[in-house]
Formats: sequence, structure tokens, C-alpha cells
Amino acid sequence: MDTMTLMLFVIAAVLIAAGLVGAIIPAVPGIPLIFGGIWLLAWADHYHHLGLWWLLGIAVIAAIGMLIDLLSGALGAKRVAASGQAIAGAMLGTLLGLFFGLPGLLLGPFLGAVAGELAAGNSILRSAHVGVGTWIGLLFGTLVKLVASLMMVAVAGAGWLYSHWHHH
Repeated sequence: MDTMTLMLFVIAAVLIAAGLVGAIIPAVPGIPLIFGGIWLLAWADHYHHLGLWWLLGIAVIAAIGMLIDLLSGALGAKRVAASGQAIAGAMLGTLLGLFFGLPGLLLGPFLGAVAGELAAGNSILRSAHVGVGTWIGLLFGTLVKLVASLMMVAVAGAGWLYSHWHHH
């Protein structure tokens, strides 16, 4: 393996790792990063282990994952008619929550949405309701992204191993 190929493999691995982090952190486009990493891996290997069909299969998982994620976030907030402030608050709460580990990631979006809704001049009850709806939407979206991300990596791994055993 030459240096160039090795470098591409390392970049691909970094992209995939960053993508998996992105499945949890909303600001990072996890699925596109993972797909880019897998594609780079296949390309660096001259599509030896991962051919077009494997890549298309992974692309389909990526597209479905991104679609469900977009829809769940929007539906969660829409279903409870969240204000723009609540959605902004949820995003901000998620980012601030990152600094507090898992509890922050779980509570941040909820508290942010509630704070945003209160700032929009709504009652505590209404704000809590919106907070829960927005939070469930975000949480569901995150779960879907995580599952899609892991599936993409698993399918890429399966394709790689399959062709590895197939050729040797």
C-alpha cells in the first residue's frame, strides 16, 4: 500500500468517525460525512472491495436516514406548533448541553425549547408542552441518524469483508 492510499484511508476513517459523532451532535452533518468517508475508502481502494452496488445501497440508507431525521425534527416541532424561538432555543440548548455530556444532550434541547417558548410570551404549561414535543422530535431524529449511521458503516464493513473472502 503506497503512502497516498494510506493517507486516503486515514482521511476516510476520520470522516466516518466524525460522522458517527455527528449522529449525536446536531450541528455536524453525520450521515453525509460517513457516506463521504465510505466513498473515499472505496475510491482509494479502486472500488476493489466496495463496488457500485454496495455504495448505492449505502446511499439509500443515507438518504432515508437524512429524510426521516429532517421530518422528525420538523414534525416534532410542528405537531406542537413550536415558535421560532422554541426551535432556536432547542438548537442552542443542544449546543450548550454538549458541554455537560449526556445529561446535557438530553436536557439541553428540552430546556432550550421551553426557554424559547417562554421568551415568545407563552404560558409555562404551553412552553413545557412545546418543549416536550420539540424534544421528542429531536430525540427521535437523533436515534434515526445513529441507526442509519451505524447501518451504513456495517453495510460497508460487510461489503468489504464479503469481497475480501470472495476474492481470496
